[in-house]
Order: sequence, then structure tokens, then C-alpha cells
Amino acid sequence: MPETIKDRVAIIGVGCTRFTEHHDKSASDLIVDACYEAFEDAKVDPRDIKGSWIGTHISGATGQILAKPVKDLLYQRITHVDSGDNTGLDALKCASYAVLAKVYDVGLAICIEKTKPLGQEGQPPYPTAGSVTWGLQSSYAACNSRIGPVGQYAALATRYLARYGILPQDGKRMLAMITVKSNHNGLLNPKADLPREMTIAEVMDAPIIAWPLGWLDCSPVTDGAAAAIVVRAEDAKKFRADPVYIKALEFSVSTEDRLRDDHDLTHIEDSYLVGRKAYEVAGIKNPREEISIAEVDDGYNISEAISLEDLQFSPRGRVKDDIEAGIFYLEGKLPVQPDGGEMACGNPIAATGLRQVYEICYQLQGRAGPRQIKNPKLGLCHSIGGLLEPTTAVSGCGIFSL
Repeated sequence: MPETIKDRVAIIGVGCTRFTEHHDKSASDLIVDACYEAFEDAKVDPRDIKGSWIGTHISGATGQILAKPVKDLLYQRITHVDSGDNTGLDALKCASYAVLAKVYDVGLAICIEKTKPLGQEGQPPYPTAGSVTWGLQSSYAACNSRIGPVGQYAALATRYLARYGILPQDGKRMLAMITVKSNHNGLLNPKADLPREMTIAEVMDAPIIAWPLGWLDCSPVTDGAAAAIVVRAEDAKKFRADPVYIKALEFSVSTEDRLRDDHDLTHIEDSYLVGRKAYEVAGIKNPREEISIAEVDDGYNISEAISLEDLQFSPRGRVKDDIEAGIFYLEGKLPVQPDGGEMACGNPIAATGLRQVYEICYQLQGRAGPRQIKNPKLGLCHSIGGLLEPTTAVSGCGIFSL
């Protein structure tokens, strides 16, 4: 039977820029800031890193994105990674398996996204142009030249409310509570975008983009970079006393590239499957009881709500009860988005996964300051991406511990 990654790779250093509109910094500046914070955190000379993975979805191509600003990595082995919103966890996976295979002793995962110079105020639509190249000639995206993720998640939200008999106003309130919770947490995170206290009424009354999702039900698009440095577990304590060990790092990729007519639009199958596999690898029997803290996909608050069910933190159709009970607040039984998540930090597409890892490492090591969770044992990171999310998604899930 094949072996797993469980407890065989450790994170020894992390770095993260503030996630915001960096009008005064280039992509190279952000890469340098995140990398050198990670180098210092790991007490690693960048010249000792022989294998690196640079992830970005729309902000560049090839390993030159990293080699240009970080001169110590010039002429080293650098690979470009792009798997949409899963890029952060995917880059970490590549670096982790490379050190596990003993190809390299130290591996670097770094992700960057700088979208503001492109003039984007939301996630890009999927144009018809190029759809044949992308294999979408008969897909939902190719038939709708302006379709975007918000419309797809709005469809998921309306179907979820209908299936479980939740009145529209009650559903809007449930979603608003997620946004309010996350923005409150973001106030405690100096690397968040522009977090502020919000009221439930303010979120519910915000202008509608695609019903029931309004402006404040959607995360902003921001610039940012994050990095992580990994080594084999047996070497980890040579670098620091409190390395973070990878318990599982799993991915699920849908093979369907057309609008499915057999999807219930109340869950995300890839998300459920990847969580189940990660729990199997990590040896977790009851995630609701065993996971201490989680960073889950929350590009839209409905995504967080449904992800909490897909990851088995809440029973199907019952996440509303747990949200109202405060289970996922900082002081709750299972804090979710302690750093504010995408709602407060924004979503620099490729960098979000490693931002999640940064937060989980800080929490496990007791370095999270005013948002620190008491005695966390297991932390989870989770992302959803893909061209036709949510019905044909690509999902990633990582589990970590000291």
C-alpha cells in the first residue's frame, strides 16, 4: 500500500504581505517581501534553496517571475504553478513532495497575484474568445461570454435556501452573519485589507450583484503574496523548535467541463471528496470534534456556509443552526477564518491558499496575537477553484499540526 505524506514534511518558515491594493508596489516587490519574511522565519539562506515553485493565475508566467526579483534563486530550479484558486496549496504540495522524494533538502512555495493594475474590480468573466483552446467549445462558459463566479454562487445560494426551506430573509441573515464574523476577525489582523466592524443589517441591505448575493456577500479582489519553506520532518528541528507538520495535503479535480444537469447545487462534490480523503490520510474520524481551527474557501459567504457542510463540520442543511450558535466565531468551538479570510483579506487568487497556511502556522505556534486561539491542535486549510466552479470544481485540503 502506498505511503502518505502524513508527518513526513514540515513547514519551517512562512511569510505573507498585507493583502490589499498595493498601488505603490510591483509584483516583484511583493514576492521579495513574502520570500524574505519566510527566509528569516526559517533562518534559511536563500542560496540553500535549490527547488522553488512560484504560483500565479493571471500575474505572470514561468519561473522568471521569481528568479528576477530574488537574485539568490537565479539559475536555480523554479517551476511555475497555476491551478486557479488552488494554486497556493498546489505550490506547497509540489515543494513538499520534492523534499519528501529527497530531490531537494529545502523547498520553497511562493504565490503572488497583482490584479489592480489590470483595472479589475471583481473576478474576471469567462470570455468566449479562447474557449476552444481551453476545451470549452460546448461548455457553460463558452455559451455565456459574461458569466462569472458570483452568478454561479448565487445559483447555488438560491437552490440551497429552497432545498432546506430557509426563508429568503433568514437566508440573507445567515450569510450576513458570516461576513460580519470574518470582518470582525480581520480587525485583529494587521495583514488584512481594510477590515471594519459591520452590522448584519448593513450587509443585508448592500446593493445586490446577483440575488441573494450583494456587494458585501462577496470578497474583494486584492494584491498579495505569501510563501512557505518546507523540509523533511526529520530535519525540521534543526531549523526551529516548533515546526508545523503536514498531516495531509490532498486535491480533487473534476473531469467535467460542461454545465452539469445532475448537480443538486447545494454542495460541492470535489470539496466533500477532498476533505474526506484528507481526513483519511490524517487519521481523523470526527472532524467537527478533532479540528481546532479552519481556513475554508470564502470567496463568497455562501461558499463558506456550504464548505462547512462539505467538510463535515455541520450536518447537511444545518449550518445555519451552527452559525447562529456561534460555533465558528473566534471564541467558538471551531473558529473559522481567524484572520478574516477572503472577506477581510480579499482574494489575490493564487496567493490565498498560502495566506491560509501562514495563518494556521501562526495559530499553531501561538504567534497570532489578539486573534490567537487557545491551544489549537489541528488546523485545516481548504480552497475551491476551477474554471466552472462550483459545479465542476478543483478543491484542495491541507491539515497541519505541531
